[in-house]
Amino acid sequence: MKKIKLQKNPHAKPIARKFEKLVNVMYTLRSDQGCAWDRAQTIQDLRQYLLEEVYELLHSLDQEDSVSMREELGDLLFQVVFLSQVMQERGAFTLLDVLDHLCEKMIGRHPHVFGDVKAGTPEQALASWESMKNREKSAATGERRSVLQGIPRELPALLQAHMISSKVARVGFDWDTEEDVWKKFHEEIEEFQNAGSRKEKEEELGDLLFTIVNVARKNQINAEDALRVANEKFSKRFSALEKEVKDWKQMALKDLDEIWDRVKKDEK
Repeated sequence: MKKIKLQKNPHAKPIARKFEKLVNVMYTLRSDQGCAWDRAQTIQDLRQYLLEEVYELLHSLDQEDSVSMREELGDLLFQVVFLSQVMQERGAFTLLDVLDHLCEKMIGRHPHVFGDVKAGTPEQALASWESMKNREKSAATGERRSVLQGIPRELPALLQAHMISSKVARVGFDWDTEEDVWKKFHEEIEEFQNAGSRKEKEEELGDLLFTIVNVARKNQINAEDALRVANEKFSKRFSALEKEVKDWKQMALKDLDEIWDRVKKDEK
């Protein structure tokens, strides 16, 4: 396979100038002459804002709102620059170190693009990526890299389940077909229904949810994304229903269902 030289983005130079301006803005905000609030922020403080920006970006992605997406991507980028500036002040590393490491890693983990490895399909490319990560781990520590290494514990549970099941499936630990997963799902329902204590029910419900995540994965659906969209859809419909309810105590469930069905029809 012929090696590919690094391509030049025609917008790279103006982007570099704007990025330099952003770095200088952040440096100024954290300086003695800067903003008192920005100077007071710590790594722990910024965790909250970083998480908020990620979820706001996810919302704009769900809505496919390009205007909002542009703004939220900027807010997220600002958090990256902010955190890098704080670590520079600590003498730990600089934003330049972050960029150097990132570029080196991206080029190194794409030998099918910048090297001689062949990977003509997304699956082959992913296998190449995982192989490079394993080699990096072995070279750095002399230990074998766990299949589940790198999955953050802080992730939402559904997303974490998706990542776990996806990773183990890559090494062959997976149901052969979607029908096999549905069989397991029905087994888990029965086990949940037969559970006695609350603790047992909680455990079986967890197994049930983990299994349905695998049903989603078999259909190339991320359960976390699907549930987030469902939550948004339900909230929107319920808000429309609320506008027609004057007194909840006076409304029978049958009447509420009729309004709900009408709201659903109005969406179409």
